[in-house]
Amino acid sequence: MTALRRSWIDSANSPDTDFPLNNLPYGVFSTEDSAPRCGVAIGDQIVDVKGLEEAGILTSGEPPVFSKPSWNAFMELGPEAWNGFRGALMALLAEKTGLKERVKPYLVPMAEARMHMPFEVSEYTDFYAGKNHAVNVGTMFRGPENALPPNWLHIPIGYNGRASSVVVSGTDVRRPWGQLKAPDMEAPVFAPCKRFDLELEMGAIVGVPSSGPITVQEADDMIFGYVLLNDWSARDIQAWEYQPLGPFQAKATATTISPWIVTKAALEPFRTSTPEREKELLPYLQEPTPMLYDITLEVTLAPDGKEASTIARTNYSQMYYSAAQQLAHHTTSGCPMRVGDLLGSGTISGPTKAERGSLLELSWGGKEPLTLESGETRNFLEDGDTLTLAGAAKGDGVRVGFGVCAGKVLPALDDPFKR
Repeated sequence: MTALRRSWIDSANSPDTDFPLNNLPYGVFSTEDSAPRCGVAIGDQIVDVKGLEEAGILTSGEPPVFSKPSWNAFMELGPEAWNGFRGALMALLAEKTGLKERVKPYLVPMAEARMHMPFEVSEYTDFYAGKNHAVNVGTMFRGPENALPPNWLHIPIGYNGRASSVVVSGTDVRRPWGQLKAPDMEAPVFAPCKRFDLELEMGAIVGVPSSGPITVQEADDMIFGYVLLNDWSARDIQAWEYQPLGPFQAKATATTISPWIVTKAALEPFRTSTPEREKELLPYLQEPTPMLYDITLEVTLAPDGKEASTIARTNYSQMYYSAAQQLAHHTTSGCPMRVGDLLGSGTISGPTKAERGSLLELSWGGKEPLTLESGETRNFLEDGDTLTLAGAAKGDGVRVGFGVCAGKVLPALDDPFKR
């Protein structure tokens, strides 16, 4: 089990921090008197790596890559540069470094920073790769005998989402309008979504491009890091539109990600295997080594101005397909992958009710309302609700965390076509 690496920044040595020296996640931040720039989280501080690069204390390569407020240019340098940079950063921030006084001026308290999108999303694909979630949803709509589609145990199912609607934690999300038709309605109507939902997911970020089919091992090597991801979903819009081609506008409102990219290197000690297969996968999808991660996850819901309730706790290890398997399958047609591509894992749910990663499952399609700490009940999200996802991989007195992924639901527009 991994142990805490000590830093000269005291807050990084707390067993409760998400950001010890072991982690060093990458983000983009600004302060009241500065423009957005690249930074690294450690304890309750942010290291201004753009400033360190300009001062010649830390180099990313030639030409310098931190002139823009995005980690895409750094990703393009490749795994060797990633590892070298991480090692140099660790040396600067380690307890016995000799450069403490030179680095201190480039620390910014997190409390004084505003976070931005950490990278430019090239394209976004969302998967449906959590078995417990797929069985729950399938059981609701098709019965337990036909819960999983015939292909589900053989391939990672996914759909192409909207990169333009991916937003950073803290961004408000407005309830969407859409075409709705309940089973007892003669014709559809255009109205605000009534069954707005969250989906607890992890997002994998592609850091190396590809131009043709790749192996699962090659796919794993291409992944730069991971973020928490909330795939906001309009269930009633989805129910009417999804046949025959699957989700469309129901998933286009927003996808919220956490502001810190936790690198694959930081998660390395927490690797675990995907579950035992009910049907053997074809050779191109089989994992040569464990490619999931033991990351505990939780979801809280806070009604407007009221106490937050934890509504779900689960673990990323519940996934049936790893991000590497998803990425490898994505390339089989020759589909090129780009630096900055984002892959959503699919909803992460465990085998018990308390581990379900969506309100659709927690309320069983609205038939079993969830009671919150405030005494209120929820079938689906209401205006003013704030959803917060959190997660961390845990070791011996150390946690490699993601911070939070939060968003508040705003009311639908009175008239979406008013100009």
